[in-house]
Amino acid sequence: MNNDAVWVRSVTGLQMHHTTDLQDASRFLGNAMMALRAAHVRTGDDRYSALATQLTTMAAEARLLETQARARMHGLHSEDPEQFVRCREGEEPWPDEIQAGFIPRHTCRDQCLYHDHNVLDAIMQCTCGQPPCRACAIGGTP
Repeated sequence: MNNDAVWVRSVTGLQMHHTTDLQDASRFLGNAMMALRAAHVRTGDDRYSALATQLTTMAAEARLLETQARARMHGLHSEDPEQFVRCREGEEPWPDEIQAGFIPRHTCRDQCLYHDHNVLDAIMQCTCGQPPCRACAIGGTP
């Protein structure tokens, strides 16, 4: 398995499950497949059609992997809702992702919807009293 650094989608407040990455892969493969089919229609070059056929197979495989990963994520939500929340909040890694070297999600720049953005309905979701960022305490920088 390759553990090279990858770009991680920045979503404040959530640690995305890898189903998001698989969903992106399926979408990108589908877009490439449609573009190749369009190139085939414009040129009549069968090389484009052959490559589109290969991408069709790859897109189906990526969707299958996404479905399986999503089922594991939903299973965690059903079996252990508290762990699901901890994973989603970035306090611990998702069980089906690499555990070694996990650093909690940086919360030092999170903003409170109620106090920072004046969303009055969010008073029950105030995040101002959270402890200092665990990721910064471990030594990682945001």
